[in-house]
Amino acid sequence: MSLSNVFHAVVDAAHTAITSLAAHLTPVAGSLAAAVAIVVFTLLVRASLAPLAYLQIRTERRRAALAPELEQLRKKHQDPMELATATLALQREHGIGPFAGLLPALAQAPFFMVMYRVAMNPPSGAIAGVPLTAHLSAGLPVFAVLLALSAAIAWWSSRRAADLARAAAAPAGSEPAPQAARLTVATLKYLPWLNVLAVAWLPLAGGLYLVTSAAWTAAEQQARRRLTTTHR
Repeated sequence: MSLSNVFHAVVDAAHTAITSLAAHLTPVAGSLAAAVAIVVFTLLVRASLAPLAYLQIRTERRRAALAPELEQLRKKHQDPMELATATLALQREHGIGPFAGLLPALAQAPFFMVMYRVAMNPPSGAIAGVPLTAHLSAGLPVFAVLLALSAAIAWWSSRRAADLARAAAAPAGSEPAPQAARLTVATLKYLPWLNVLAVAWLPLAGGLYLVTSAAWTAAEQQARRRLTTTHR
């Protein structure tokens, strides 16, 4: 079976699961059943990825604990290549993989592609009379609420993500972060705002998925911030 066939099979399975969930919710949610099903399905999938988020938190704790030793390496190695090699060796010695922090994002990428395809052909349903297939011009009041929620989450997430990246790039008492680290902080600061543009561009079903997923990510960031601070 080709990769394309596998992808289409997963999309069909996700669509079937959401449609079945909507059918079970119809007696309770009525016309909102399909919208609620998208939210519930998104939360269930994000919950299944929670162990990867835990791995990311554990990696951040270990990196924070290594901050004094990393600072000594920065002072010892002036050559960037030597510093990178020594840093990787130190992290490997303490069980920190170079890609551990990227696992949640990498795992969410296929899910995003699947949900994008499902959102472009969502189950039959509506929110306040606006079909889930409608775009911004056809459902401005409903989209205004989604956009406001998305903007609020993006504002909060951008501040938290940038703070975490800045702390990781330049721990307290260390020298100013290099240009690459500053670029990472800037990227994480503005990246959440792409969600707002996507909500405005996608049909209502897609916007509903993005807002739900972004809210989960924001909650994970808050949990990560508290856990990392508590265990320092």
